Amino acid sequence: MAQVPGEVDNMEGLPAPNNNNPAARWESPDRGWEREQPAASTAAASLFECSRIKALADEREAVQKKTFTKWVNSHLARVGCHILDLYADLRDGFVLTRLLEVLSGEQLPRPTRGRMRIHSLENVDKALQFLKEQRVHLENVGSHDIVDGNHRLTLGLVWTIILRFQIQVIKIETEDNRETRSAKDALLLWCQMKTAGYPEVNIQNFTTSWRDGLAFNALIHRHRPDLVDFSKLTKSNANYNLQRAFRTAEQHLGLTRLLDPEDVNMEAPDEKSIITYVVSFYHYFSKMKALAVEGKRIGKVLDQVLEVGKIIERYEELAAELLAWIHRTVGLISNQKFANSLSGVQQQLQAFTAYCTLEKPVKFQEKGNLEVLLFSIQSKLRACNRRLFVPREGCGIWDIDKAWGQLEKAEHEREAALRAELIRQEKLELLAQRFDHKVAMRESWLNENQRLVSQDNFGYELPAVEAAMKKHEAIEADIAAYEERVQGVAELAQALAAEGYHDARRVAAQRDSVLRQWALLTGLVGARRTRLEQNLALQKVFQEMVYMVDWMEEMQAQLLSRECGQHLVEAEDLLQKHGLLEGDIAAQSERVEALNAAALRFSQLQGYQPCDPQVICNRVNHVHGCLAELRDQAARRRAELEASRSLWALLQELEEAESWARDKERLLEAAGGGGGGGAAVTGGTAGGAHDLSSTARLLAQHKILQGELGGRRALLQQALRRGEELAAAGGAVG
Repeated sequence: MAQVPGEVDNMEGLPAPNNNNPAARWESPDRGWEREQPAASTAAASLFECSRIKALADEREAVQKKTFTKWVNSHLARVGCHILDLYADLRDGFVLTRLLEVLSGEQLPRPTRGRMRIHSLENVDKALQFLKEQRVHLENVGSHDIVDGNHRLTLGLVWTIILRFQIQVIKIETEDNRETRSAKDALLLWCQMKTAGYPEVNIQNFTTSWRDGLAFNALIHRHRPDLVDFSKLTKSNANYNLQRAFRTAEQHLGLTRLLDPEDVNMEAPDEKSIITYVVSFYHYFSKMKALAVEGKRIGKVLDQVLEVGKIIERYEELAAELLAWIHRTVGLISNQKFANSLSGVQQQLQAFTAYCTLEKPVKFQEKGNLEVLLFSIQSKLRACNRRLFVPREGCGIWDIDKAWGQLEKAEHEREAALRAELIRQEKLELLAQRFDHKVAMRESWLNENQRLVSQDNFGYELPAVEAAMKKHEAIEADIAAYEERVQGVAELAQALAAEGYHDARRVAAQRDSVLRQWALLTGLVGARRTRLEQNLALQKVFQEMVYMVDWMEEMQAQLLSRECGQHLVEAEDLLQKHGLLEGDIAAQSERVEALNAAALRFSQLQGYQPCDPQVICNRVNHVHGCLAELRDQAARRRAELEASRSLWALLQELEEAESWARDKERLLEAAGGGGGGGAAVTGGTAGGAHDLSSTARLLAQHKILQGELGGRRALLQQALRRGEELAAAGGAVG
């Protein structure tokens, strides 16, 4: 049923007409007035309440309009624009586009020139599309609403823009940064944090907590105590407090005066207007804090510059000393003249060892300290955005590393010359002992693992096979890790042969024996994994079959229900649920067929078989039988539910026909009783009709009723025939 636009909201609270009693429509107007008189006072009170609510809403809308207009102008002033009427000036889309460009810093598509409605719709639509690209949710706001000047939706659009570009960016640091807050809650928390400790200031919302003006003055005093003498303010002088705070913010902070005292000091201040004004305080004070932090940062940079200069001088001094020591030491240890005796070589070796363990580590630490010192210098300079320090020629880290490399090269050459002949034979004997020991351990390990992987004790259940697979994987991991040790035996044998060890033939024979046993073990492991994978795959199929049988048994239990519904809606609901159940059965049938096919493939394997083929066939037949039984039971259940639905549909149709007949019967009785004599509707002028026109009207109404009876008779006969068919088929519902 269509409703008259603009009138629906004003109809709330009015008594609704009684349309449920058909006889009431035939009663005279006098009788209706007599019934409405007792409720007259209630209707008047309800109408007054509605008018009061509408007045408050209009007042709130006026405050929002004024606040939002000032807010828009405060941002449009950057580009030399100004609006007078928020609703009218946003219609063409030009001002809206400029506002979004100022707030976002982005360039929007150029507005379409022209003053026709289609041009305005296109421009507003571009602005709304830009907001959607910024992930702004616009609920029930279209371009035609703004062009038509819809007050509520225009205010809603401006509020959405304020939320996106002014409030959404607010982030408050607390002790628990993991807590997620909305932008509004974050702003409220910021206000509470900044006004904590101020007497008679308790901000719990953005409405009544600001009425006395103390909260605004507390925010200003927190950041600029020189502007407000908070001790002289009293809670009872709200208008003075508000006027002083607004004037101070405008004159000393440069904040546009979006509100007046009467907009805040009222019974129900507008939340959105107060939030819009408080946000301007937040952004101003946040910027002021950032500027103070920047000043401290500059002072810190100057201190760092002086500190870096001292560190550079220290670095250059230490680098020169270290380079001088390196050059002296290289000259000493480069002398390759050794004593011509074992004791003399041993004494020279002891002196060299003392140098390596006592003198060199100290200088190495000095070298590391120089690297740390240079890194500290560069880090400090980089933090100050200054040019990096370049050491003078010959004192850089690269120069020190180069000299240190020459020192280590000279050390290595001297040590090699001292030890070469002394340890050659000792080294060969030590290698031979290590080789024999490793060969014995490798052969023992290989024999034990060959015995282990030759066993096929996998089990006959999925958990047992899975455990066997994990155990086998652990064995494979051990064997893979052990390969490096086997290769170590071959490498030792090769080293002994390269050095000309006297018993190299025996070493080669033992090496070949270890490699043959290793190849045998890897082959056994691969074959065992193949058998184990076949067993695991089959057991998973068996497990899936068990799950499917359990599921089919659950479905059969559901299908055993004898509930067919106690009315038509319930019967149709049961039939719909049964359809979903049949869909599940059809989907699972494909899964059952796939499982059966997968299981049968294992019975056709050649060679090794993970299970007796007869056991596989028996399980496949069992699952297939359960599926067939489930399908039959589902079909029987559908037939029952469809019969129930047909019966309840018939009963509902008969009840509706009976109700219609009773309504018409009461209508005829009411019309016939108007004359007091019980005459029929067409009974002349003796009844309720006292003239020819009344009689004609009653006769026409009676003919219309006869036509309706004729149409209903055919439908009723069809329903009776269906009932006879259901009765003949035995379709009764318990």
